[in-house]
Amino acid sequence: MTPFYFDLETIPAQDPAVKADIASSITAPAQYKKPESIAEWLRENRDAVAEAEWLKTSFDGGVGQIVCIGFADGDGQTHSYVADDLSRVAERRIICDFFCALVDAGPRTLVGHNIIGFDLPFLWKWCMVHNIKPPTMFPRNPKPWSETAQDTMLLWDATQRAGGSMDRLCRLMGIPGKGDFGGADVWPAIQAGDFAKVADYCRGDVERTRALFKRMTFA
Repeated sequence: MTPFYFDLETIPAQDPAVKADIASSITAPAQYKKPESIAEWLRENRDAVAEAEWLKTSFDGGVGQIVCIGFADGDGQTHSYVADDLSRVAERRIICDFFCALVDAGPRTLVGHNIIGFDLPFLWKWCMVHNIKPPTMFPRNPKPWSETAQDTMLLWDATQRAGGSMDRLCRLMGIPGKGDFGGADVWPAIQAGDFAKVADYCRGDVERTRALFKRMTFA
C-alpha cells in the first residue's frame, strides 16, 4: 500500500488541575525520615520536581495535548494542521481534520518514527478520553511487522531500539537532520506564540521520516 507519513507535536497538559495533582503527589526521597527534614526538602524542591514531572505529560496521551499533526500522502506535498490556541476545541479540530485527510487518501500504510511506541497510542488514548471514533483504517496496537503501520525506529532496530533517534539516523544516512530546533523546543515556541515555527518543524519531521523510510526499504 502507499505510505502515509505522519508526525505529532505535543505539549504538557494545559489543565491546571493536572499540574496541581502532580504538585500534591510529590514526596521527599525515602532517606528523609524526620518530619522537619521532609518539610525542608519539600520547601526547597517540590516546585522544581513538580515542574519536571508536569513537562513529562507531553508524552501522556489523554493528558498531554496535541498542537500539530504533519502528514504527507506518498510522494505528495507535506501538510500540517496546527492549533491556533491551546484549547481542547482546537486540538479536536486538528485531529478530526487529520482523520478526514486519512480517509480521503484511502487504504494506506501509516509510516512514522516511533509511531508504534508513541504517536498511535497517544492518538488512541486522546480519542478514548474525548470520545472521537478514529476511522476504521487507523490501526490499533499494530505489530511491528504489520502492513497497516511501519515504524522507522523499529526498522532500524526491532529488538532494542538502540541508537534510533531520528537525528542520529539522518546523520548516519546523509539525510539533513533537525538542525537547531528539536522536540524540546516545541513547548517554548508554543509559549512564545510561534505556532507557525512548530508547524514548519513538524512538516520537516515528516519529510525526514519519508527520506528515512525510503532508504530503509530501498525504495
